[in-house]
Amino acid sequence: MVNEVIEGLAIRDGGVYFDGTAGGGGHSSAILGANATVKLIATDKDGDAIEEAGRRLAPYGERYRLHRTDFKNYESVFAAEGIDQIDGYLLDLGISSHQIDDEARGFAYRNGNAPLDMRMDRRSEFSAYDVVNGYSEVRLRQILYEYGEEQYAPSIARNLMRARAEKPVATCKELEEIIEKSVPAKYRYAACARKTFQAIRIEVNGELEGLRECVRGLTRRLKRGGRACVITFHSLEDRIVKQVFRDLSAGCTCPKDFPQCVCGRKEEIELVTRKPLTACKEETDENSRSKCAKLRIAQKL
Repeated sequence: MVNEVIEGLAIRDGGVYFDGTAGGGGHSSAILGANATVKLIATDKDGDAIEEAGRRLAPYGERYRLHRTDFKNYESVFAAEGIDQIDGYLLDLGISSHQIDDEARGFAYRNGNAPLDMRMDRRSEFSAYDVVNGYSEVRLRQILYEYGEEQYAPSIARNLMRARAEKPVATCKELEEIIEKSVPAKYRYAACARKTFQAIRIEVNGELEGLRECVRGLTRRLKRGGRACVITFHSLEDRIVKQVFRDLSAGCTCPKDFPQCVCGRKEEIELVTRKPLTACKEETDENSRSKCAKLRIAQKL
């Protein structure tokens, strides 16, 4: 959704923009290419992504800075760059295509004999192996429910406990086979392990932890007229972003029969998109993963 993001950011001359999820540098490159006067600060905790983004953005010279860190650490990044406010930001949440396609990273259920890893930041010592083989049955069931919205969480968690009692569950294939055995035969299909893998990945990388506070804080760092663009890929992320934007766009909450406002609350943003934008048919035909993408845009008042 590169075109939608660039249009949504409404890039202005001399602006400073933040791409919190640089990935391979696609969106970052588009932002820098849209206006020769803008500067960009980008972050990503994946070392491979930082290297690829660095190669892709090299032609833009001194107009960009890359930081290998979680976008939730934006305050320290801004402090290091000597900035207080920005003209726009983009968060493209979730997992990147590069991470999915790299079998050695162990992010996808189809990665076969790849080790259970799923770390976005390989400097971390905590991986999917630790979740699968170290969490209690109650905790496993909880994260499958909360992060994967998996209705068969009890049987999956129970069978994981049984399997690891014999030997550690070490590969993507082993985990997928346990999941398939835990789902009733008539509901088994090619991607029945997807929800469990998503839940474990979110847990390993703390993807939802602090997301609400981060979106709120970044939005308040926008200059007047600045734009926020957030792309989500599953309902949990989208729900958080929707709630934050709705809260920041709400004005006075006093009862209607009050003669005057006593709460002092004012609208902080305007919703540019009442409903999220989705990828066009051309993009979904070219990249099936974009079918789940939702883009929400807001403007600072």
